[in-house]
Amino acid sequence: MTYTITTTIDAPFDDVVTAVTTALQDEGFGILCDINVKTTLKEKLDVDVDQYRILGACNPPLAHEGLAEEPELGALLPCNVIVYETDAGDVVVSAVDPQQLVGITENPDLDEIAVDVHERFERVIATVSDELGTVSEEE
Repeated sequence: MTYTITTTIDAPFDDVVTAVTTALQDEGFGILCDINVKTTLKEKLDVDVDQYRILGACNPPLAHEGLAEEPELGALLPCNVIVYETDAGDVVVSAVDPQQLVGITENPDLDEIAVDVHERFERVIATVSDELGTVSEEE
C-alpha cells in the first residue's frame, strides 16, 4: 500500500521547493511549517545529509471542516509534503495521501474531505511535474 503521491523532478532543489510552494498556494494551502532537515541535522547532530525539506501544508477551510467532524484529526495535521534530493541528484516531491491518512480514523464523515485534499495534492504534483519536468523512466 502506498501512502504518498510522488514524482521525481529534474530541476534544481530550490526551484522545486518554490514550485511546490506556489502550486500548494494555488490549491488553497498555506505552509504552516517548513522544516529544513539538512540544516537541523547539521546543527543538532553535526551530520551532513542531502537537501530535505518538510512542508507542513494546511488548507484552513478543509482543516476546519475535518476538525468539526473529528477533533482528534488535529494529531494528523498539517499534511506533510516533502522535497528531497536523491543520491543521483534528482529531486523527489512526495505528499502524504490524505485518503490513507484519514483512513486510520475509521470515520466515513471524513472521506469526502480526504478525496478533495487528495485531488488537490494530485494537481500540485502534476503542476510541478509539468512546470519543471520529470525524470524519465529510462534513466
